[in-house]
Amino acid sequence: MKKLTLIADYGNDPLSPVEAWTAIQGNLKDYHGAQITVVNSYPSTIHTAFLLNQLVQTEERYGIPHETVFFINTDPRIESTEAVEHAEGAKGLIAKLAGGITIIGPNAGYCFSLIKSKIEKAYFYDGLEKGSQFRSRDLYPRVVAHLMDNMEEELDLQESSLDVIPELRGMFVGHIDNYGNIKTTIKHSDFKGKFEYGDTVNITINNGNQKATYVANLFGGNVGELVIYPGSSGDPSDSYLEISAWSHFGDTKDDKASRTGKDFFSNLLPGMPISIEGLR
Repeated sequence: MKKLTLIADYGNDPLSPVEAWTAIQGNLKDYHGAQITVVNSYPSTIHTAFLLNQLVQTEERYGIPHETVFFINTDPRIESTEAVEHAEGAKGLIAKLAGGITIIGPNAGYCFSLIKSKIEKAYFYDGLEKGSQFRSRDLYPRVVAHLMDNMEEELDLQESSLDVIPELRGMFVGHIDNYGNIKTTIKHSDFKGKFEYGDTVNITINNGNQKATYVANLFGGNVGELVIYPGSSGDPSDSYLEISAWSHFGDTKDDKASRTGKDFFSNLLPGMPISIEGLR
């Protein structure tokens, strides 16, 4: 039986992940030994895409990709502004990656965009898009369980072109980690030929503008200084840039409050666009 990683915008709720997992277990051939990891996403398909991309990459580098299923569910119905009949959302997509991982979830917004280049085959499965507001509990469990049990040949899958997955263009806040470091979707290579280490970079997020120093790593500036640097996420050969400031946190030797990247911009959320002067 394959292990499951659930990435969903209800991941922190005390009720929803348990209900979804209970329904999945009830559809498994033998639930004994079934493993699930729950990862919470903000209700942003860009945030879900970033989390999925990073966890897929880590699984491929260090884990057991052929024994892993990802179930993603972030679908804020971004294509609709009016009432939606039967709670209809994005169609259910199953992606088979070249490295062996299987991913299932609604093809909503940009959820699959950052792993698109890794997809070997994609399939739609009808009937997962409507009929319940809580599809993770009421509609997806049987299909997820079949994938975990290596029984996908029993599913009526319809092969799909990868054109149904949009490209994610532009620069965005991908994730804000536990320390307040801002992980972006800007690749290190995007800065090459435009900025050198030590340069000042003008950054705008959510109408707030700040100047950051371009350095080689988080600790390349002084304590409390806003910096932008190649971070720990993304392709190791071309990592995503991060925006933050080095802090001593609880071990500070003065009375200054700790300050990291999130504290330089107001009301920061994953999925927000980023503007950098001199970079398009």
